[in-house]
Amino acid sequence: MTEGTPMRHLPYVGSGPYCYANSFAMLLGAQAPSTAVIEVTTAGPFGMQLIGGTLMFFDGYGWNPELGFDRALAALGWTSTVSKGGDADEALARLAAAARRGPVWVGPVEMGHLHHQPEMTGPIGADHFVVVLDVDDRRVLMHDPHGYPYAQVPIGDFTAAWRADTVSYGEAFTMRTDFVKTADVADADAIRSIIPAAIGYLSACPDLEMPPGSLANGEAAERTAQLIEAGAGDGMREHLIYFAIRVGARRLSDTADCLLLAGYDEAAAIAATQARLVGSMQHPMVTGDLPAAAAALRELAPTYDRLRAVLR
Repeated sequence: MTEGTPMRHLPYVGSGPYCYANSFAMLLGAQAPSTAVIEVTTAGPFGMQLIGGTLMFFDGYGWNPELGFDRALAALGWTSTVSKGGDADEALARLAAAARRGPVWVGPVEMGHLHHQPEMTGPIGADHFVVVLDVDDRRVLMHDPHGYPYAQVPIGDFTAAWRADTVSYGEAFTMRTDFVKTADVADADAIRSIIPAAIGYLSACPDLEMPPGSLANGEAAERTAQLIEAGAGDGMREHLIYFAIRVGARRLSDTADCLLLAGYDEAAAIAATQARLVGSMQHPMVTGDLPAAAAALRELAPTYDRLRAVLR
């Protein structure tokens, strides 16, 4: 890009860790909005959080995926039935009965127990969502949106994953069925409906009580920059390069597209800038140029207040 020439935002199309949005899109079928609209209507992309001072995500302070699901469905004009809990045998019987009626949205599950994914040998604390197609006494047949259609997973592995006892939120054996469209909602109207929630996250008003040491938005960006400069240890580098940067840049790119669609042109420009800054961290984090990654975070830090101001 020539110096001084503003970069035009281009919507991203491609792979990425969009498991719950992709799973919802499969269940909603021909009437599904884009995965971008599904993702943004959770209100997740609005902000940054450093949980307990150590675990960072490019999403709203105090947000987790489960908190956004009912919000997204309501914004889009859909409902579903949620069931969870019980013991493993009860849960599997419930899942098998539901799968006989149609595909079932399942999660969170612990990705590390899904051994059809290469290099997954045990729990890693990673949440994931899948669509279950069939269950018998030996295996679960699923569409795994991480890139594995019609994956067959042994019952024992699936049950261990679905118990989700190494995932930081949610309850064991959670699934959604009976997806029903209750209203025709334009994509732009769905995006407009979640703006108050977006402002709340950008104002650091969490939905959940946060652990001591947690930081939001600009403060989270500055502290994460310091941790990166100190070596990005204790798994931070791996978390960033394999997940957080990829999903963060993708959802911010989608946020820019959705805000533009809804008529928030100035906010869309800020989100596009955020997407470029987050995406710019991938190469330096992989190659070890930690000061460059930290510098991108410091440039990102003030954009959260700017985005909140223009959305208000």
